[in-house]
Amino acid sequence: MRHTEFWARLEAVLGTAYYRSWAETFVMAELGRRTATEALDAGTPPKQVWAAVWSALELPPSER
Repeated sequence: MRHTEFWARLEAVLGTAYYRSWAETFVMAELGRRTATEALDAGTPPKQVWAAVWSALELPPSER
């Protein structure tokens, strides 16, 4: 997964007005107590960040 795909998926799930804010403020234990943005900036692969987001948001299997 590329960064562009990650951001497109997050926008599709949370909406244009909210997805960036959520990514910058919601801390996830699975990412070492970092936000999605912090994890990506630290070099965590987007696929791994998406897996944490998927779990945190309790998305359906079809969004995996």
